[in-house]
Amino acid sequence: MNKWLVGLVLAAVVLPLLVFVGNLKVDVSQGDTSSGTEVATAAAAAEKSAAREGISDKFPEAPELVGISDWINSGPLTIAELRGKVVLVDFWTYTCINCIRTLPYLSMWNDKYSDKGLTIIGVHSPEFDFEKDLDNVKKAVTKYGIKYAVALDNEHETWRAFRNNYWPHKYLIDLEGRIRYDHIGEGGYDETEKVVQQLLKERAKAMNEKIEVKEETASPENAVGVDFSSIATPEIYLGYQFARVNLGNDEGFQPEQTVGYVAPSDYGSLVPNSVYLGGRWKNTPDSMELVSDEGRITLKYTAKAVNIVAGPGQQPALVQVMLNGNFVNSTNSGSDVKKSLATVDGQRLYNLVMDDGYHTKVVEVNVKGKGFRLYTFTFG
Repeated sequence: MNKWLVGLVLAAVVLPLLVFVGNLKVDVSQGDTSSGTEVATAAAAAEKSAAREGISDKFPEAPELVGISDWINSGPLTIAELRGKVVLVDFWTYTCINCIRTLPYLSMWNDKYSDKGLTIIGVHSPEFDFEKDLDNVKKAVTKYGIKYAVALDNEHETWRAFRNNYWPHKYLIDLEGRIRYDHIGEGGYDETEKVVQQLLKERAKAMNEKIEVKEETASPENAVGVDFSSIATPEIYLGYQFARVNLGNDEGFQPEQTVGYVAPSDYGSLVPNSVYLGGRWKNTPDSMELVSDEGRITLKYTAKAVNIVAGPGQQPALVQVMLNGNFVNSTNSGSDVKKSLATVDGQRLYNLVMDDGYHTKVVEVNVKGKGFRLYTFTFG
């Protein structure tokens, strides 16, 4: 076949194909614009999916809430059922002063963001056996004005599922059930709230919801600020099983024994951050129990506020508080003290002293009430 004939055959075959392909291009570019929108939407979805996959690779999936014995302010909730929400899980216990000081922030965030996709769950994991009592926890929830869901994790099953070791400890979980952030202890409130805002914005975008999340952060009016660098006295446990330091008394701890402790005769002999007892006390694993009708507790400390975790015997106990040898008054008494006296009528935290500075002082607590139990001293 000569060259002229080959060219003629190629022209006959190729030219119709070029016209056909050209027509196809014109049809796509000038056709229904909805097909272009669908392509763009699919591309955006693919891009978003890829981004989410990156998050999935980086952040762990939140464990489920397990072993919950009771719920307050809510029916039973699960992490799986809360997919599509931003979830804040807060491990706390109602006698923990560090937990108590975070509660105003949690309540504020609940008020600000619950209608924007945030669900807060306070997982109450007790430190002492009496904190397992549902009525005790309900009283604390009422006292601190908690409106969000509270789950009673009495056997620490959810605590272990999250591999937690601290009170308080906050975990932020995104709409896909991934732990995106956690914070141990007090503080970090602005940072935590900013992460809440970020996750809520991600949620609104992913779910195509028009929700405005303002980036401003704030402190609640009833928040209590603490200068931790100025507190020189750590939490003091009075049960022999949990005690980190010995008693100031020469008799020391004597497990399961009732001991007659002799109160110090003067403040000059006191060792800082050591509790001295007077009267007959039974040594129990988690507390000291007053066996005599009256007893005395003396402590030299450095802090602004003094709290005790305590409970009564069969009848309420009366405690009288002195600071540096004088009865506390309206300028330095704690919120649970009136005219130097406090009534211990339940197992909870009592604020005995709220002074004006972080100085070294001596607090003396005179107790009247057989069966009174002292669990810990905490400071602020």
